[in-house]
Parts: sequence; C-alpha cells; structure tokens
Amino acid sequence: MKYYLIAGERSGDLHGSNLMKELKKQDPEAEFRGFGGDYMQEVGLDLAVHYRDMAFMGLIALIANLRTLLGRLKQCKNDILNYQPDVVILIDYGAFNKRISKFCKANGVKNYYYISPKVWAWYQSRAKELKSNVDHMFCILPFEKDFFKKFDWEVDYVGNPVLDAVKAFQQAPDFLTNNKLAEKMQLVALLPGSRKSELFKIIPLMVKVIEANPKYQFVVAAVKSMPESLYHPITKYNNVHLIFDATYDLLSHAHAAIVTSGTATLETALFKVPQVVVYKANRLEFFLAKFMIKVKFVSLVNLIVGKEAIRELIQKEATIQNTIIELHRLVEDASYREKIKEDYDHLLKILDTGSASENAARLMVNYLRSEN
Repeated sequence: MKYYLIAGERSGDLHGSNLMKELKKQDPEAEFRGFGGDYMQEVGLDLAVHYRDMAFMGLIALIANLRTLLGRLKQCKNDILNYQPDVVILIDYGAFNKRISKFCKANGVKNYYYISPKVWAWYQSRAKELKSNVDHMFCILPFEKDFFKKFDWEVDYVGNPVLDAVKAFQQAPDFLTNNKLAEKMQLVALLPGSRKSELFKIIPLMVKVIEANPKYQFVVAAVKSMPESLYHPITKYNNVHLIFDATYDLLSHAHAAIVTSGTATLETALFKVPQVVVYKANRLEFFLAKFMIKVKFVSLVNLIVGKEAIRELIQKEATIQNTIIELHRLVEDASYREKIKEDYDHLLKILDTGSASENAARLMVNYLRSEN
C-alpha cells in the first residue's frame, strides 16, 4: 500500500520514522512519500518537503511566514492528489495537518492522525472538527482517550513513541571522552528547543545562569537544522560545550537539566534527569494564551502525572534568579532529586503499554485491510 506521511518538526520526524519501520513489518510492500525530515528519509520516505522549511512556532512567527506556509499547504494538497495514497498519515503539527485532514475528507482520501493535536489544551471545540474529518485517531497520552469520549469519539490509545525512542536508544560508549567532557564535574544539560523563536528567548537566560555557575559543566543540546550562529552567545564560556544531535547521549550522563517546554521535558524525565522547565513567549502570544489554555500545566511530565512533579518557570517567573535557585536544588539537594525521580517512576508506569509505533502500525494496517 501507499502511505503519505506529514511531519512538520523534528519530534514528528523521529516518531514518523519509527512508525514507518513498523508499517514495513506489517506491510512489506509499503511505499512512502510526504513531508518530513532526515529520520524519515533514512527509512525510505520519498521526501517532498523538509520540515525545516515549515517549523515556525508561535503566533508572530506564523504570521510572518504565512505566505510560505500557505504555499506549502497548496503544494502538499497537490502532491497528495498526484500520489494517490491509500492513506494519509498526519503526525502532530496541528495547524497544518488539521487543514490537510479537511482537504482529505473533501476529496475522498482516507486519513489517519497519529499523535493528536493538543486540542485538550485550548480550543477544545476543535475536537468536533477533527472527529468530522479524521478517519481514525491514534493518541499517545493516556488522558486523551477520555477527553475525546466527551465528544462521543472512540479513539485508539497506542502508548507513547517517546518511550519507544528512549528504550531503543543505545548509548555511545565514548561520549564523554569524544566530546572532551570531565567525568568528575557535574554535568548540566541545556535543552533550549529546536525552533528559532525558542532559542532567541531562552539562550540569553541560559547565558546568565552559566555566568553564575562556573563550577558546573554545561552542555547544550544543539540541532543541526538551526543556524549555529544562534548558539554563539552561549559558547564563549570555558565551562560550556555545544553538542549537535546527541540529546539522548547527553541526557544519559546529565546530573540535571534546564529544558524548554515540549517533548524534551518528557524525554528528560524518561532518562531520570531532574529538570526545571523554563519557557518564554512573545508578550502578545502569552497574553492570548492565558485566555485560551485550559490545562493547569505546560510540561508533558506534569500533565501526565497530574501534579507539579517538576518546577515550571513560565514567562515572568522565568527569571535568572528563579532559574539559578531551582538549578541549585536539582544539583545539590539529594532528597529533592529523589522525590522527582519517584515521580518519574510513576510516569513510566503510566506510559509503558508496549511499543506505540508497533501498536499504531498494526492498527493502521488492520483498519486499511478491513475497510478497503
């Protein structure tokens, strides 16, 4: 069968590649085309557009790049019609993929959604629109199944692909040596995000934290899809190292972490690294978000366990002093560290329901064969 996949950012690219591997096992004749990245291309995706040309975060960035996104949207629609897939698989990336699902429905193209848009966080009424356009929804957070039941929609919870990726990870044996990192010096991981807007906001804060803590060894989880110049303000210090596309190796050795909200908070938790979540948005975006957000927390860790297992420093609370105080607790306070790790154990028990990629691929192929 022919599969058209759409992932618009790095995490979707990773999870899409793992899904493709499992689809191949279920359907040896599978062919793939779509929007994605390096991970998906390595597994066999005929890449139409790389996600780096579409990864814009925040209202201001979206408005500034609206013409580009509309062009990609038109290109995607035409490409789907030309490719004539058996199914379009939408991976997260809600603003874009929601429009593609509507297009697919209008044109009689079957579409499945893997990794639901976070409609439970804001604009919850969008669940009705998803229900009317999406043929099958595959969720990766346990509470999403109950959320969609409110709209009389039975969706599939398949487990979490982040846990799959962490379980499958094999640590590089000489990571510390190859990157000239000191084994006896406390290693603090800095995960500033994978979008330009995130880096612009968080890097200056991280610089101040580094200046105040010369005894710690800081390592930045950088990504090659971003211009290296964005990291320059943080690389002038002797106790800072920049490491590209090796986040899991970094987390395997980290003693603590400062993380921008997103999938990285969950990845950090699954590696049992005590963390503080620090996030800043444009003032207008944050003002609007306060009225739209319907959940108590912003990090996936806290949302899943249902309490503040890790500290969230958002907008005005994301000060240099607050971040430094919390970092010291994460590094120096043994009982505080242990409590966080206990909550991480609880998180793992909630999520560990088998391979999300395998579960989703099996269900997708079964649905396609039974409904065709």
